Amino acid sequence: MNRRGRHIRLGRLYTRRNKDRIAQVKLFLAAKRMAEQGSATAQFNLGKMYANGFGVTEDDSQAVNWYAKAAEQGYAPAQCSLGWMYLEGRGVVQDRAEGVNWFRKAAEQGNAAGQTILGQLYEEGETYVTGLGITKDDAEAARWYEKAAEQGDALAQYSLGMLYAEGRGVGRDDSVAVKWLRKAAEQGDAEAQYDLGIMYEEGRGVAQDDDEALKWFLKSTEQEAERV
Repeated sequence: MNRRGRHIRLGRLYTRRNKDRIAQVKLFLAAKRMAEQGSATAQFNLGKMYANGFGVTEDDSQAVNWYAKAAEQGYAPAQCSLGWMYLEGRGVVQDRAEGVNWFRKAAEQGNAAGQTILGQLYEEGETYVTGLGITKDDAEAARWYEKAAEQGDALAQYSLGMLYAEGRGVGRDDSVAVKWLRKAAEQGDAEAQYDLGIMYEEGRGVAQDDDEALKWFLKSTEQEAERV
């Protein structure tokens, strides 16, 4: 390609990027107008824009500000996002117990993401993360996982399946474990696919079937390869 052709392509690339940036700024300004009028959805979206630098310079403190406005209106997705900010100390002084508090608010409203995260926090307790203000409780983890799993959350389905497979927080029940692992696996969860393969290989909760085990192992492996 000659020099002129390269310059034309470079110019087109800069033009496209500039148009993308202009579009982002327009979306940001629209969200800001609606957020300032009190829309919880817009406040949440504005928080995400600040958190990700979409149409505006990244600013975690502003993200927290807008997440909090939406969260205080009872908007569950914002409560989860605010929970993460407190848990990780982004844009706010780290306060893991406060983070748990916001996840619980979302979970109690029936938000599947909040329920799954709360389940994970109960499963781990302060074994790996200090300052949560809750103790490890597999039974409580199972309770929240089940609520989210019934709503179709794949991570909750996988986590609940593993609790049943290992008899933690619930009575060990391989058939129930397979039920939940299969639901997550069919949604494309690679870990669930692998563990479902193990259940088939060992004949736990299902008739032993090497072919079926291999099928799920391959599905899991293919997904892991795509991530690399």
